[in-house]
Amino acid sequence: MQSGKIVVENLYKVFGAQPQEAIDLLKQGWSKDKILAEKGAVIGVSDVSFSVEEGEIFVLMGLSGSGKSTLIRLINRLVEPSAGNVYIDGQNVAKLPKKQLIDLRRRDMSMVFQSFALMPSRTVLDNAAFGLEVAGKGRKEREKRAMEVLKQVGLDTFAHKYPHELSGGMQQRVGLARALAVDPSMIIMDEAFSALDPLKRREMQDVLLELQKTHRRTIIFVSHDIEEAMRIGTRIGIMEGGKLIQVGTPQELVDNPANDYVRNFFDTVDTNRYLTAGQLKADSVPLFVHNGKAPDAHTVSQALQALDKHYAFIVDENHRFYGSISLEKIALLVEGGQTIGLDQALLKQISPVPEDMPLDQVIGRLVDNEGPIPVVDGKGIYCGAISKGRLLTRMQGE
Repeated sequence: MQSGKIVVENLYKVFGAQPQEAIDLLKQGWSKDKILAEKGAVIGVSDVSFSVEEGEIFVLMGLSGSGKSTLIRLINRLVEPSAGNVYIDGQNVAKLPKKQLIDLRRRDMSMVFQSFALMPSRTVLDNAAFGLEVAGKGRKEREKRAMEVLKQVGLDTFAHKYPHELSGGMQQRVGLARALAVDPSMIIMDEAFSALDPLKRREMQDVLLELQKTHRRTIIFVSHDIEEAMRIGTRIGIMEGGKLIQVGTPQELVDNPANDYVRNFFDTVDTNRYLTAGQLKADSVPLFVHNGKAPDAHTVSQALQALDKHYAFIVDENHRFYGSISLEKIALLVEGGQTIGLDQALLKQISPVPEDMPLDQVIGRLVDNEGPIPVVDGKGIYCGAISKGRLLTRMQGE
């Protein structure tokens, strides 16, 4: 079995009287169209396997009728699978007794729909607290928690308004707050922002990304908008005809599409806009280690000249960024011929950029800095550098 927060194994959904017969025919090579024509069975999902890691936003994409909405309803078992397994935290949801399934949904699983599905006769506060009410929480406890999540989505001052008094974007925020109120570890979002105008949609994407920074929930997000998928998705899964065609990071799908169907999703999108510092970085700047003793300026100068490089980065023993030095600066330091250690006082202090920094912010940093900028991973460890030349090369397509 694969590892992950959510693991889907060989999942099928057949709508019809003889699902197992249809599955057997699929395995023999019959097409879904032939099965429909000759057996009257509709193939909703066909032999889908993938895993979702804890804390990632996994986006499912596909044209209308590709099976993505059926697939997410198989994951939380709003639709019963015809065959296969769905594991959430190692527990097989496909085999759970009804009572345990309902308990799992109430306790650890939320869903946000395209239609806001708010109750018009209830206030914003009562709508946000509804899941807690169903779970049997007392009024005081659920209202306190609902106010906390309304504040997170910027609606605490509207708590006593009614849905009809809010804009569409604000109503969807209430829907998101309701999903968050039960503090689930996973959320399924089915075209959650597609009913919103472009500005409100981007605003809701920002809200979701900001919430992810502090709470790192596992999210399966269904979308038909490739720009939305690239903006929010850690990875994207693309479906066609009930099958999962390809899974990968946005850049992996752009660089290595499995077929023309996948490639066509990206044809109308300027994919460079979605590049991050991690995708732009390269090992282009020589590294020297400050291990309690500063690197010798003369040694660094000779190495840079031999490599035809103009900058060096200094890191500490744990590979954390320490500072930057240019060949010109070193030339001034060693002019007198004495041995000089490149300690922190002699280095240029640059704030490293995180791997997930988007392109527009990377460009701003490069413009403000004379030389290359260091990139660090989530633990602050140096993992590469971005230069103006590297950026231009990458955007032109290596």
